[in-house]
Amino acid sequence: MSTDKNLVVALSGGIGGAKLALGLSRVMPAADLVVVGNTGDDFEHLGLSISPDLDTLMYALAGLDDPQRGWGRRDETWTFMTALSKLGGETWFQLGDGDLATHVERTRRLRHGESLSAITADLCARLGIAARVLPMTDDTAQTILFTTEGPLDFQDYFVRLRCEPEVLKIEYEGAADAGVHPDVLAALEDPALRAVVICPSNPFLSINPILAVGTMRGAIANCAAPVVAVSPIIGGRAVKGPTAKLMTELGRRATAAAVAQLYVDLLDGYVIDHADAHDAAAVADLGIPVAPAHTLMRTLEDREALARHVLATADALPKKTA
Repeated sequence: MSTDKNLVVALSGGIGGAKLALGLSRVMPAADLVVVGNTGDDFEHLGLSISPDLDTLMYALAGLDDPQRGWGRRDETWTFMTALSKLGGETWFQLGDGDLATHVERTRRLRHGESLSAITADLCARLGIAARVLPMTDDTAQTILFTTEGPLDFQDYFVRLRCEPEVLKIEYEGAADAGVHPDVLAALEDPALRAVVICPSNPFLSINPILAVGTMRGAIANCAAPVVAVSPIIGGRAVKGPTAKLMTELGRRATAAAVAQLYVDLLDGYVIDHADAHDAAAVADLGIPVAPAHTLMRTLEDREALARHVLATADALPKKTA
C-alpha cells in the first residue's frame, strides 16, 4: 500500500466552507478529498428532510451553485413557491423548483430506510462530484440556540428571524451521543492523510456542531496529519452571516485570534487574512503558527489560490511526534 500523503479531510459548513472545498477539489486529486459537512442545521419543512449545508456543498462542487445568493441552485425557478404562497402555505424558507427535487428525493429515500450518507454519496455521484461528501453523522444532532426569544432551531433563528434575537448560549443536542461516520474516522487514521482543513465557516454554527459529534474532536486532535484552519473573520467582520454578532453576544471579540482560541487544542497552523495581521502575535502566543493570505474568495481563482496556500501551509509544518 502506498503511503504517499495525498488524502485531505475538510470540515465545512455552507457558503464559505463550500468555496474552499471547491478550491481544494480543483488543486488536488478530487477523489482524495473528504468533505465532512455540518448537519446540525438539518430540519424538516413542509414534510421534507432538508440538509442545507450538504446541499450547498453538493451544488458548489458540481458547479450548480447560485453565485449571487450563495445558496441554492443557479438559474433557479420559483413556480412551486409562488403557488404555495397563493395557497397560504409557509414561504419563509425558500425552496426553488430544482432544489425541491433534491429534498423530495432525499426524503423518499430516508423513509425507505437509506442512511443520509448513502443518499448523499449517490446524489454526488449523479452530479459528477469526484470528492467524497460525508455528513458529520447519520444520527440526529441539532444545533439549538437559546435566545432572548427562547430556544430556537437553527433555521428559525437564521432564516425566519434573520439572526435578530440575541443569543445567550448554543447547545448541540444529541451530538455527544451521535456516531461519527466510520469513513470519517478511517480517513483520520489513514497513513495517507496529508492534512485536516477547518474551512472558513461559522465556528459556533458550522464547525463546533461537527466537533461536538461523538469522538470527532479527539480523533482530529490525535490524527498524525497537521490540522490547519482558515479564519472566517476578515478585518473584524464576517464575510457573510452572523459570525461576528454571535461572537460578541457570547462574550468573545470578533477577531481572527478569538476564533483560533476555539480550536486551540486542535490547530497546528492557522491562515488569517492580511487585513488581520495585527492578530498574528496573539495567535502565535497560543503556540499556533500563522500563515497570512488573501482569504476573501470572490472568484474561482481566489478559491484555488487559497486552497493551494492552505495545503502548502500544512505541508510546511513540522511532523507530529507520537
